[in-house]
Amino acid sequence: MAPFQYIERPSPFSSKGGKTLPVFAVTPAHVETGTLEPLALDWAKKAGFKADPGSVLLIPTAEGHVGGALFGLGSNPSENPYLTGKLARALPAGEWHIETAPLTANRLLLGYGLGAYSFDRYRSERVTEPRLLIPQDADAADIKRQISGVYLARDLINTPANDMSPADIESAVRRLAEHYKAEVSVITGDELLDKNFPLVHAVGRASTVAPRLIEMRWGKKGHRKVTLVGKGVSFDTGGLDIKPASSMLLMKKDMGGAANVLGLALMIMDAKLKVDLHVVIPAVENAIAGNAFRPGDVYKSRKGLTVQIDNTDAEGRLILADALAYADAEDPELLIDMATLTGAARVALGPDLPPFFTDDEDLAHGIADASLEVDDPLWRMPLHKGYERMLKAQIADLTNAPSGGMAGAITAALFLKRFVSPGRRWAHFDIFGWSPTERAHSPVGGEAQAIRAIYRYLQSGAD
Repeated sequence: MAPFQYIERPSPFSSKGGKTLPVFAVTPAHVETGTLEPLALDWAKKAGFKADPGSVLLIPTAEGHVGGALFGLGSNPSENPYLTGKLARALPAGEWHIETAPLTANRLLLGYGLGAYSFDRYRSERVTEPRLLIPQDADAADIKRQISGVYLARDLINTPANDMSPADIESAVRRLAEHYKAEVSVITGDELLDKNFPLVHAVGRASTVAPRLIEMRWGKKGHRKVTLVGKGVSFDTGGLDIKPASSMLLMKKDMGGAANVLGLALMIMDAKLKVDLHVVIPAVENAIAGNAFRPGDVYKSRKGLTVQIDNTDAEGRLILADALAYADAEDPELLIDMATLTGAARVALGPDLPPFFTDDEDLAHGIADASLEVDDPLWRMPLHKGYERMLKAQIADLTNAPSGGMAGAITAALFLKRFVSPGRRWAHFDIFGWSPTERAHSPVGGEAQAIRAIYRYLQSGAD
């Protein structure tokens, strides 16, 4: 069974044999020492090809047709592990294969597949893309599932809010679940109050589309219980503490946590990992209406802790609080939450390096090692206990928006920690979920972050 696709698109890969055009992936040393196929070497020297990183030079045949291509890797290919993503956007349409490359087949193909992504759901025409032959020594199934997981996260984030409401997030979960025979249950609207999810209800009640708590379950009881919680704010106006227009432009991506846990769930289910998987997504729109929650309101959370609302734009931690308390009560062996939570995380580490927080040293080292292994960058940040004082509220147990503007990513993580049992193996990922500039392996737009690292950690069977 092929991996799930949210948007149907042609595969960037070809597994068939037959006539394909060669790509010579080379370093400057290959050109300088002449260790190339003679025709390719001759053309490279005539054209002044230096094998700079990401450079492409098409090789003509004697008849004037395209006969192949040279692809520059630069002097140190390990510095740009997914540089081959540029090939997917530089080669003309057709069937291609890699003739020579100082890279592993898996890394080369993964980079190519990640770079081949495009989001053209709303375009009237689709461009025909090149396809790369998968060699026999590659792990084709694992490459395809990782790319499918990344594509799913990107597709969901890129879809505008008019087509990605809380109800549409539910539909996406149901489609994914149907593909892998997982079970889905949903608590919607005022039923959230009856089932004790008051913070999810408060944040989402002003929208014309009802808030909801979405669950997906897959796997066998008795296997390691892994629970993934994803922030699903389909659009964030900021609520009554409304954002300025410039800050609202990208708020369709505020469900990036949900998108990423679904991409990760796809990888887990497609690989048939031996886990008892539980996915929890609180899905809301933080809208403005007469019944919107207000600054100064106090709400009792699912866990029983009261929360004072000091800023309605700090809504993500509220819905995660109820979801984490619910997930934690099922006693998972590993609990992970992902959220596009704080601008402070971006100020600290920028858009490409998401921070994660955990008190579990073994988990921290395991995730960090997996991150390096698959070149999916992460950086651990501290759950500094000294900042817990910032969470004190005037008339409630906690504030959702500490004053002062300092250590915002840490105080948000400390807020979430209050809704997880002491000693729980838990990690919080504060992702951006967006590529603001084009890179070799990703265009501008929605981005999967940390999920390949977490998948690798789970795949390794680390405890």
